[in-house]
Amino acid sequence: MYTIKEVAEKMEISEHTIRFWAKSGLFPFIKRSDRNIRLFDDNDLEWVRIVKCLRVVGVESKSVKKYVDLCVLGDSTIQERYNIITDTKAKTKNRIKELTEQLALLEYKEKFYQNIIKNNLQDSWNPMNKLQKEKKRKAI
Repeated sequence: MYTIKEVAEKMEISEHTIRFWAKSGLFPFIKRSDRNIRLFDDNDLEWVRIVKCLRVVGVESKSVKKYVDLCVLGDSTIQERYNIITDTKAKTKNRIKELTEQLALLEYKEKFYQNIIKNNLQDSWNPMNKLQKEKKRKAI
């Protein structure tokens, strides 16, 4: 059995987050000690793993709760759970594509700034520099 602190370390999630998820009913079978401390077994860690996965990829807590509730209902909900997972996977792939594009822009800008720093140049993309150049041109 694991305490919240041990689960937090093992799963790389804050204790606060685990407590919040537990209070939200996302771990339906955790037990409590005689001192009312939440205790997780290996099966509960699987619940933590899927909840973490769904939350990390952006699924709202309310929708995660729906998924958990469907799991508790049993095999009659497999198709609905499958649909949730495949929809979430598709959205995650799309988000990864978007983030990959943004990362490429950040890498380009990083090289751009490295060149400016290395060669002591002015930032030609900075709108303030463009504005100052225009003001100087109008003043002439």
